[in-house]
Amino acid sequence: MKNNQVKNWSEIKSNDSWALFKIMSEFVEGYETLSAIGPCISIFGSARTQEGDSNYQLTIDIAEAIAESGYGVISGGGPGIMEAANRGAQKAGGTSVGLNIELPFEQQSNPYIDHDKIINFQYFFVRKVMFVKYAQGFIVMPGGVGTLDELFEAYTLIQTDKVSKFPIILVGRDYWGGLIDWIKETVLKEKNISPEDLDLFELVDTKDEVMDCLNRFYIKDNYKPNF
Repeated sequence: MKNNQVKNWSEIKSNDSWALFKIMSEFVEGYETLSAIGPCISIFGSARTQEGDSNYQLTIDIAEAIAESGYGVISGGGPGIMEAANRGAQKAGGTSVGLNIELPFEQQSNPYIDHDKIINFQYFFVRKVMFVKYAQGFIVMPGGVGTLDELFEAYTLIQTDKVSKFPIILVGRDYWGGLIDWIKETVLKEKNISPEDLDLFELVDTKDEVMDCLNRFYIKDNYKPNF
């Protein structure tokens, strides 16, 4: 029994070593593809949002306005809000990037991504690096666990000065208001964050408010990778 356990442990260690090459290849492909694209805005939200939902159409409108302003649009590459983001970018003739993730239920990339800008990832953590490194802003539409993960990843990195500050814009006061109230009334009250940490994001409802946030920020800041 013990010999089998040792053998199995050795196989695990060997597999881990080979996984490093896969991880490295994903970083290399991501860096080489995205570094050539120029300033982009990452848009996040639920994969479950259906065409016809008001948030789906709002995402199209926001992405279209972003592309018309000269930014590329990066999404997670899948359905729902991700699809709407790429759809809006493509509608405006802008750069439309999809960072797709391999999942057990086989998430398929949406049809609105530029053919040469689809990147498939096995590892969530590599994919999140790509979202952050080349994004000049995060637009966070209503979403679930994955959206919250991406939101707080960016929030943490900016708060700890691990990346350059960029706009984090939460779209939907009704949706995100309760979360913001909890951060203010519980997290801040318990002194687990500083008052200035509340200035690291903005809460809006409309396309025009989103564009105003981006334009105000980049009056004083230059476009550049975040780390």
